[in-house]
Amino acid sequence: MLGDTDIRSFFDISITHFPDRSARWLLQYIEYVQGLLEIVAPSEFVDHIDFSQLTQLNRSLIADTLREQEADLLFRVPYKRGAETDDLLIYILIEHQSRVDVSMGLRVMSYMIDIWTAQRREWVSNDTPERAWRLRPILPIVFYSGDRPWNVPLTLSAIMDIPPGMSQFVPKCEILFLDVKRTVVSDLTKTNHPFGWLLTVLQKERASKAALVDTLVEAMFHLNELDTERSGQWERAIKYLLLLILHRRPADEHQELVKLVGQHTQELEVETMAKSMADVLREQGIEQGIEQGIEQGIEQGIEQGETRAKQAAVLKLLQFRFNDVPESVVNQVASIRSVSRLDSLFEEVWEAAALDEIDWQNRNT
Repeated sequence: MLGDTDIRSFFDISITHFPDRSARWLLQYIEYVQGLLEIVAPSEFVDHIDFSQLTQLNRSLIADTLREQEADLLFRVPYKRGAETDDLLIYILIEHQSRVDVSMGLRVMSYMIDIWTAQRREWVSNDTPERAWRLRPILPIVFYSGDRPWNVPLTLSAIMDIPPGMSQFVPKCEILFLDVKRTVVSDLTKTNHPFGWLLTVLQKERASKAALVDTLVEAMFHLNELDTERSGQWERAIKYLLLLILHRRPADEHQELVKLVGQHTQELEVETMAKSMADVLREQGIEQGIEQGIEQGIEQGIEQGETRAKQAAVLKLLQFRFNDVPESVVNQVASIRSVSRLDSLFEEVWEAAALDEIDWQNRNT
């Protein structure tokens, strides 16, 4: 069965959430946090961080507004300055949406305020003398893996009409930003870190099979260069690739792509691992036609699970936008089987001012 029990959590969520959940899973591993910073932060800054002492903070210590975000991570790490060492916080917001959030700068800044407010509460609760009060600096990072280009600055001024002479009074905060799909491969892999090579595969999640295969083979080549001391990091990377294949590629490619990973992997029984993942799919009741075999079960389960997840997302958005949704509309959404049409419908619901503005023609397939 699965070596890491937390992999099971991937099958408790809708398939549409895989990109942010999988990134969060990787970034709970110290080496992958280092890999992310090597991509987005200047090397002279990264060189001062002692990643061996990196600690993930308990989310219960953070305000409720932050804890509710499934794809947020907060770490404390020593930052060395010569003989002196300070505590630095690293806050990572993982974003995967079909629409660009123009208020992202405000969101990040509000979460940072939440973190500092929690720190102040600790001072008061512990009777810390005010002369010893020191807020920890926060390094904010937005990890964006969506398909649409992000063309909105991560600033408050981007969502303000600022009168002349007022710009100096608008709070400013530099936020590191990684647009995974549009970052050139040379920038992702400049330090040859495994995290960067995994991101090159994620870039091709919707590409042709030939393009994905080429990228997957190159990524496997570099992953296999990891020394034996980093075997845990390597094994986690292989599991990520298998999960990506099962969640993001067409069902008729699964068997071939899993075998391809296995051909470049000597120490792990990759096909056995993939079948174990299929066992989890069966346990969760996602796949149909179990009697037809594990491979067919994976294909049917992923296809049907993705359709149901997108139907549920459209219905939730309809309820959020228009409150009472007629049963006829619910039935129309339930009748749609095309994932691409459900994606288009989601965007149309978001932009519509009323239900009658939504074009339901040619959607019921």
